[in-house]
Amino acid sequence: MAVNDPGGADADAEEPPSMLWGLDPVFSAYSRLYITDILQMKESRQVPGVYFYKNHPFFQVDVLGTVVYKREREDFYCYGVDDSTGVINCLCWKDEKWRDQGEPTKCRDPSGSSRGFNIEDELKRLKEAERQSTELEIGDLLRIRGTVKTSRDAREIKATCFYKVSDPVMAVQISHMLEMPRLYRKCYDEPFQMPSDDLGGTEAGGSSHFHYLLSRSVLTLKEFLLEKEVAKFRPYDVEFLLHPLIQTSSAEQESDQHRTSLATQIRKLLKETLSVLQDEGQIFRKMRTQDEVYNVTEQDKDLHTAIKDILREDTKREKYAEKGCHVLHILSSMRQRYSQNLSREVLEVALTFLECKSDIISTTEAHYIVL
Repeated sequence: MAVNDPGGADADAEEPPSMLWGLDPVFSAYSRLYITDILQMKESRQVPGVYFYKNHPFFQVDVLGTVVYKREREDFYCYGVDDSTGVINCLCWKDEKWRDQGEPTKCRDPSGSSRGFNIEDELKRLKEAERQSTELEIGDLLRIRGTVKTSRDAREIKATCFYKVSDPVMAVQISHMLEMPRLYRKCYDEPFQMPSDDLGGTEAGGSSHFHYLLSRSVLTLKEFLLEKEVAKFRPYDVEFLLHPLIQTSSAEQESDQHRTSLATQIRKLLKETLSVLQDEGQIFRKMRTQDEVYNVTEQDKDLHTAIKDILREDTKREKYAEKGCHVLHILSSMRQRYSQNLSREVLEVALTFLECKSDIISTTEAHYIVL
């Protein structure tokens, strides 16, 4: 999905005003971009340090790649990271707690004279594992999150978080390669449109007002579903929650024509709200029928039971016994057993919820076992 000119021929003309950048969800996220696009993005004319792919503003990125060169200084490492589309320099500051330390102390062999669990030894092992995860060699797989900078006419990433990824069977890299085209297709390659609608007009101020209403609507519905522990609902069951939002925003417009369009505005806002919650994985439709029923991911007991059953059954197999089941394997099994419409976003919300309840645990970034 990477393109030769991410900014586009008319990038300067298409650059939206900086006051509206926050309306684009990618602006505040660590966005997963191809390195070639990070290198080619055009820098904003309004704010240095912000870059544009199409008309999306970026300043934070999330990159996974192989270390192809390394330079070490007293305070930081410089890693060259290659994701097969390009190579970018990554500036990774050393943690102060690892400085001026000699060789790591060796922990006692648990099979030796140590009796049972020793918290000091375990803490030493954890600290050593943490230290080793920040020291990479050429050929290691690096995950880095940070801000994009331009230094001496060269683009680089200044890390806020980085670590070595253990990926002996390339499961993490394969998952990453499958996810990237989907992100580009659904998000980055889709121009960010300032919606024109009946909730506030077609100008930038109207779009800002619509997004303000939408954010309040999403928050209101989330709070309602959580407080009432709703497992399933239909749109007309929650439509009343949006009435105060529209009526408040329309208080100054009391014409008959405006009152007539009030119901249309509410339905439109509700449709957008449900779409946002589906994209986030908070709700989903188990079956695509005329009866528009939405399941709430964190309250769907059948969904949770199906996930635990799959993990319990499949981790008995030798292939999954040690690391557990990868999220893509779980997704495939759930689509066969539970619902063909289940999205990865819904599954990840459910897995996070079950892990918070200590029903399952993650053994790696994307592998899970049941307790």
